[in-house]
Amino acid sequence: MIEFPPAFALRMEKSLQHEWSSFIDAFSKEATTSIRINVKKKKITLPNPVLWADSGYYLDKRPSFTLDPTFHAGTYYVQEASSMLLEQAIKQAVNLNEPIRALDLCAAPGGKSTHIVSLLNDDSLLISNEVIRTRASVLSENIQKWGYGNVIVTNSDPSDFEKLTGYFDLIVVDAPCSGEGLFRKDPNTIQQWSEENVLLCSQRQQRILADIWPSLKENGILIYSTCTYNEAENENNLKWLANNNQVEFIPLKLNSDWGIEEVKKGKAIGYRCLPHKVKGEGFFISVIRKKEAAQSVSIKSKNSFQLASKKIKDCLIDWQLPHDYDLVMLDDLIVSLPGQYITEIDFLSRSLKTVLKGTAIAIQKHDKFIPEHSLALSIYLNTSNFKTIELTLEEAILYLKKETLMIGEGERGFSLVTYQHMPLGWVNLLGNRVNNLYPSGWRILMR
Repeated sequence: MIEFPPAFALRMEKSLQHEWSSFIDAFSKEATTSIRINVKKKKITLPNPVLWADSGYYLDKRPSFTLDPTFHAGTYYVQEASSMLLEQAIKQAVNLNEPIRALDLCAAPGGKSTHIVSLLNDDSLLISNEVIRTRASVLSENIQKWGYGNVIVTNSDPSDFEKLTGYFDLIVVDAPCSGEGLFRKDPNTIQQWSEENVLLCSQRQQRILADIWPSLKENGILIYSTCTYNEAENENNLKWLANNNQVEFIPLKLNSDWGIEEVKKGKAIGYRCLPHKVKGEGFFISVIRKKEAAQSVSIKSKNSFQLASKKIKDCLIDWQLPHDYDLVMLDDLIVSLPGQYITEIDFLSRSLKTVLKGTAIAIQKHDKFIPEHSLALSIYLNTSNFKTIELTLEEAILYLKKETLMIGEGERGFSLVTYQHMPLGWVNLLGNRVNNLYPSGWRILMR
């Protein structure tokens, strides 16, 4: 049985009262495992749906995701079910028929960003940000696996966004927190918990909200969430935000059978998931509309992006399915970016530390084009344009480990390798041997 920190147990028992024993009992049960399907890659229906997320499903047991090639192909994302409540917040507060500019501020490892971009209009733009460099690299990898091209990954401090006044229609702040909601899933968080850390987290969350608030448009939507239970990091932060800004809290219409609690404190409204009531872990979310004027930033472009020449476009035109994106040259790297946002992405690239822009298509070496891994995972990849080699499970695992493959003997040229007809990446066939082009930093190490 999990032994809670005494101060945490005292607070929760006082808060839950007669539900305290049910809360304790929930920790004797295993945490659920849930995934969210990438419907742009694979349309499937599984038996146990997450009721508040259209593409979310529970699994009966936790498999080895690392050894599942379809996971690396970006056909699904492993995401905690409670956090998928973000879908209801976005659907009920945002007009998804319109193109919007969205920011996922604390985005690593990528669960919420892949969820957000799946919900947005195809003509929208998502900035997916992570302040810690190593985590930003993981975020970039997961965004590439998901395969959407209208995402920019940045590695910037929240304060860097202050200069983008009135730019975003939607900001999601899944704030770093004390992690009380993860006690069952990750018992190590119990050892790290303290009342002092709760206070520090609350203060840090307020700084983050203060930094990011100017970049939200008038009538724009802020979604604030944590994976913790205490008021200091949840209700009190909402109250602080309301006391210092003009806001409107947006109530959500949620099915009472879901077991999600509505929480009110003054004008603040939030929603809490508790593990004895919800099939998931601890989570808190609130939806806030900005009700004060916000002057929009002036987007100034230095036209630093060089569009690809007609010759290059003609060579690569069949590499992707038709969509309204432009090819730009970043030295010898050819990248596909949403055409309507070229000027803005140029501006953002100079205002923020950019890790990933759109979809890398190819490296140009003289008159030769070497396909990039991002292209293989893109939802716009034109598979009919490339020679394809279907791999067995054993071969797919070898490929993902970046080991030698015995395929395509006697053949030459770049080929797309697939598993269950889902693209995994590229190989270069050299007649008597094969160059495995899987990214070295992504290779799996598990045996």
